[in-house]
Amino acid sequence: MAGTVTTTEETFDSVKKITFDWLSSSGGVADATTTKIYTGMVERVVTIPDSGGTAPATVYTLTLKDDDGVDILDGYGASRSITATEMLNPGGFGAIAHTTLTLGITTAGDSKGGIVYVYLR
Repeated sequence: MAGTVTTTEETFDSVKKITFDWLSSSGGVADATTTKIYTGMVERVVTIPDSGGTAPATVYTLTLKDDDGVDILDGYGASRSITATEMLNPGGFGAIAHTTLTLGITTAGDSKGGIVYVYLR
């Protein structure tokens, strides 16, 4: 694993919320895998870059892979803003079945950070 990622996994009625609070390594990368297994529809993903000294240095790329290694964001996690909160939900991302989810951050810069929220139903 690269970088530091704190993962929080919560359930609110039928909605599950995964929070990845990440800080990249010197290579500009961070990754982590959920401890819980998920089944359902990925409804929305929100990216929030840090500000100040830990704001990502360049547009960064986010992937969210299932146990088969498939990016469930289908490439929509590319070119995340270094200053603005962004929401990804082009009609939802489809179903996942009995899988952990692995966050991957690349090209963020040295010791840069942000938060990714994933909402499932």
